[in-house]
Amino acid sequence: MTTPADYVHGYSTHETRRLGDQADTLAALLHSGVAYPAGSRVLEVGCGVGAQTVHLVTASPEAHFTAVDISADSLAQARTRVTKYAPDAHISWHQANLLELPFSDAEFDHVFVCFVLEHLTVPGRALTALRRVLRPGGTLTLIEGDHGSTFFHPDSAYAHAVIDCQIQLQATAGGNALIGRQLHPLVTAAGYEEVAVRPHPVYADRSRPTLVNGFTRNTFIAMIESVRDEALAAGLITPPDWDRGMSDLHRTATGDGTFHYTFFKALAVNPQS
Repeated sequence: MTTPADYVHGYSTHETRRLGDQADTLAALLHSGVAYPAGSRVLEVGCGVGAQTVHLVTASPEAHFTAVDISADSLAQARTRVTKYAPDAHISWHQANLLELPFSDAEFDHVFVCFVLEHLTVPGRALTALRRVLRPGGTLTLIEGDHGSTFFHPDSAYAHAVIDCQIQLQATAGGNALIGRQLHPLVTAAGYEEVAVRPHPVYADRSRPTLVNGFTRNTFIAMIESVRDEALAAGLITPPDWDRGMSDLHRTATGDGTFHYTFFKALAVNPQS
């Protein structure tokens, strides 16, 4: 069994740009309160192309970061991105599987995981594995989305259908695009304490053009558009219904449209014993 599910969004230049748009647009929302003390040892698992890493190291310039990803190509892009935007960051890079981390027990004071569990076939095992490298009393910060939290105006059954295609494809690949709603039981079952999960909603209308462009268009709609060929090949939807759904989804980013999505952030502590 492979630990990570297939990355349903792919590794294209388009996807790299989408991840950057997402991280930059949502930085204030998702990274609020995420700052680590000087000298603390912080592990970011599944750093990908470094879209979140840049914001982490910028907010905690005196912390010592270790960034891990299973993809060598993604790590190379992450290193380039961080070198460009935060050249003085204290950071080391490692290619590794999350379940086989090459670190000592209790090596880190804090662990940060963002948009990773949704792509894993065994998220509970991953959370348990992270406890090994997190010192007793150390903290876990975990951020995930939930595509089932999406609603919009004008409403459209066709738009919901194309979103459901992405959810189904991710499930077929071994992931879970609805994992946000499951964070509290997952983290608790993995043995963490003081687990607190809070929703972080994103709402966009024409009075918030940065969110309309950065999130509705360039993050969410771009993500759905990227699975068109796979959805049609799998017979999940007909071409006319796909085109109607995408047209209706794009309308939510126009003058009379609105769009809502909810992220979930979990904070937890590794028990002292």
